[in-house]
Amino acid sequence: METHGPLGTLWVSFGLIAFYIALIWLNSLLGFFLTPLFTIPGTWLLDWFKRRRGQTPQATDTETYQG
Repeated sequence: METHGPLGTLWVSFGLIAFYIALIWLNSLLGFFLTPLFTIPGTWLLDWFKRRRGQTPQATDTETYQG
């Protein structure tokens, strides 16, 4: 069986540590940036359905954002 010694073991362990840190960081960023892409249009859809069913009054021009 071939061995790479303690330096090779340390090198691989540092590489795996860096890989998993990057993986956790990437998954955190994806959750942070992708969550608003689904929640904001979801609230717009819920408001639209409620207005359509008559559960909330229609938005007037002063209530809508004109920015």
